Amino acid sequence: MSAWAYTLIPALATVLGAAVAAVRQPGPAVTSAVQHLAAGVLFAAVAGEILPDLKHQQSPIAVIVGGALGVALMLLVKRLGEKAKGSTGLIATVGIDILIDGLVLGIGFAAGAKQGLLLTGALTLEVLFLGIAVASKLKQTSGSAGRVVGTVAGLALLLPVGALLGTPVGALPGPYLAGFFAFALVALLYLVTEELLVEAHAVPEQPWTTAMFFIGFLGMLVIEEIAT
Repeated sequence: MSAWAYTLIPALATVLGAAVAAVRQPGPAVTSAVQHLAAGVLFAAVAGEILPDLKHQQSPIAVIVGGALGVALMLLVKRLGEKAKGSTGLIATVGIDILIDGLVLGIGFAAGAKQGLLLTGALTLEVLFLGIAVASKLKQTSGSAGRVVGTVAGLALLLPVGALLGTPVGALPGPYLAGFFAFALVALLYLVTEELLVEAHAVPEQPWTTAMFFIGFLGMLVIEEIAT
């Protein structure tokens, strides 16, 4: 199965999250727990899969260039999100975010089937929360559950588009591959530190919600060991 086909899994998760939020939004504690869990899973995927492959490329200049481009792009997305006004700005910002997620997933499959599958699981949790968050905000202005879910479903289609853009990376020479791996590493770390954990800490924390980060992290490490 090609990389873009696997993106249908997180795409469905995005729509599922939107459908849940359109009917009944989860409480702050549950949302925070899911965010911590997704952050732990993504962090483990970065440390266990992307980073080792990046180190094996031994291309420091490519790492610097790819990492710098990743930082610049993610900061640009953050800036656009801060300036976005109304539902149109929100949809545009989230669309860029989802497209980057798909691109990272395509790059992950370029590193190998195991890496791609583990990233699929990690990003599924991340976009599940994203679907919940976007639907909750759109519901305040739209009011129609069907319209909200349809809008999020349209955004979810950008996941396979991004994966299609990232899949050819596997055929590139080593230095270029290292640059794309560095870009994917920065994008995933941004999701963990500047989105998931920031949102998770916006509500009063409880020990069990914080523990979900380590449950996700250790769970992913165990899966990696079993899959090895």
